[in-house]
Amino acid sequence: LETGAGASGRNGGFCSYSLTHGFMNGYSRFKDEMAIIERLGRENLEAIEATIKKYGIDCQFELTGEISVANEEWQMKDLIEIANLRNSFGDSVQILSKEEMQTRVHSPISVGGLWDPDGTALIDPARLVWGLEQACIKSGVVIYENTSALWLERASKGIIVHTPYGTVYAQKVALATNIYRSLIRRAKKYVVPVYDFQLVTEPLTPEQMESIGWKNREGLSEAGNQFHYYRLSADNRILWGGYDAVYYFGGKMHVRYDERAETFDALAHQFFVAFPQLEGLKFTHAWGGAIDTCSRFTAFWGTAFKGKVAYVAGYTGLGVGATRFGAQVMLDLLDGIDNERTRLKMVQTKPVPFPPEPVRFAGIELTQRSIALADRREGKRNLWLRTLDKAGLGFDS
Repeated sequence: LETGAGASGRNGGFCSYSLTHGFMNGYSRFKDEMAIIERLGRENLEAIEATIKKYGIDCQFELTGEISVANEEWQMKDLIEIANLRNSFGDSVQILSKEEMQTRVHSPISVGGLWDPDGTALIDPARLVWGLEQACIKSGVVIYENTSALWLERASKGIIVHTPYGTVYAQKVALATNIYRSLIRRAKKYVVPVYDFQLVTEPLTPEQMESIGWKNREGLSEAGNQFHYYRLSADNRILWGGYDAVYYFGGKMHVRYDERAETFDALAHQFFVAFPQLEGLKFTHAWGGAIDTCSRFTAFWGTAFKGKVAYVAGYTGLGVGATRFGAQVMLDLLDGIDNERTRLKMVQTKPVPFPPEPVRFAGIELTQRSIALADRREGKRNLWLRTLDKAGLGFDS
């Protein structure tokens, strides 16, 4: 693989302060730590912006903020509760009425939203990765693209990394494999590949831009369980993604799964429901890719080979920002540092592992169908989802 391949360069470009794939997902699992996690998340986003400025990375960084959009009244009730809770932790989010939401973005299906003015930046993810790569190279880092790490072997004072072309000796190894095959066998049971898909439109004309409003260019994501995320690019294209989340039996991954006609067709239909005034607009790009999903929907860490190897995975989404924090923690673990980050419960614990097939496939399918049903029933969760909630496995981002 080359730098920027996979989720690193082909994600939606939302760089969020959240380290837990959304505040509510973190709050439901790490309530006692959320004040610390929120602060660390804000500091992390500020550090990303500082790094981009320091190295002059042209990645179209825009600190636009984000709106969680309600398309149903029951979602507004949830957003009001979330806003009150978040503000009690020092955030400064506000509820937008239907009129206020329509003033910002002209979509007939929106009934309101939750506005977070400083928690999200929008970036071109591939340009960010390439810019960081150049900064590393200028600092003397050597990068070997298209070189697979096959397995690890313990050495007297370090680790030997075996590749098809030879071996590499290192005193310590940091593994950032995302959904790709981990070199630590016990880590594999915690993640599954779930495919996410996106469309991108042709550039909007000035008249089309005027028809949708969106003058402040906020990042948008819907408040339902099945949700779209959407944003404007630097040249006024609309990226529209999400909703479908596809898991293949056995956790199979293949480049052909990056293309899914039925999902692209559904996304296109849903786009014009949200923006009927853009009917006839063409989509110029469509793609998909695998996300590393774990049962708690937020990153987890671990070590192996007596602390000489560390790994992090399971971000599930919003990894543009959270991966920087994940790397910090991973390096702290390798150095044996006891600090605020490494003492977090979210760092010291693991998610519940996924069961073997065919139970895994059946459970994921049942969960996805139940989530879709909850959206049709004004958010009411069925017995299966309530059982997952009680077991600490419910999804709420």
